[in-house]
Amino acid sequence: MARLRVAVLISGRGSNLQALIDACADPAFPAEIELVISNVPGAPGLARAERAGIRTDIIDHKKFPDRASFDAALNLALDGAGIELVCLAGFMRLLTDGFVERWRDRMINIHPSLLPAFKGINVHERVLAAGVRLTGCTVHFVRPAMDQGPIIVQAAVPVLPGDDAARLAERVLAQEHKAYLLALRLIAEGRVQVRDERVEINGASGPAIAALMNPTG
Repeated sequence: MARLRVAVLISGRGSNLQALIDACADPAFPAEIELVISNVPGAPGLARAERAGIRTDIIDHKKFPDRASFDAALNLALDGAGIELVCLAGFMRLLTDGFVERWRDRMINIHPSLLPAFKGINVHERVLAAGVRLTGCTVHFVRPAMDQGPIIVQAAVPVLPGDDAARLAERVLAQEHKAYLLALRLIAEGRVQVRDERVEINGASGPAIAALMNPTG
């Protein structure tokens, strides 16, 4: 059976990218990374891809007059590589509605909170300021609105006494790696369907299969 052809879009260090690279290195994993694109020249994540023998491309957003022309260049690169699914992994650009709709239900993102709570940036600082006891991460299909879309996988992480933003972020990131791999596997195995803007997972009697719990932090 053919493996799902994946592109990963990054802007920085590529921590989640590395987790995906490690999983896809196993020939038994149902997806393979065909292309890594960065909008930032010299992003550390590019070196991770190159070490793994994965084709890389740099599409510098600063060289385009507007978002639409930048997104058109992205589309050209993705189509040229025969990409079937796009994974956003620390990709720090807002995509146009047209690009998002073109890749509707074929583009996923990971966010470091239990959406719909704490959308946007500075998530861990806001979590701590709010005094919540549970946070985590969410893998979801991308929609035009920021950090919104059908949820595929969530991982829960407790907020511990004495946490600061850095410590909390580190624990959440460890769960991001697991959650992203689970979401990619479920999609690549053809088990994920979107109905009425909700994800249904074939073979699951309930949502537990798409949730990861980390009770010890």
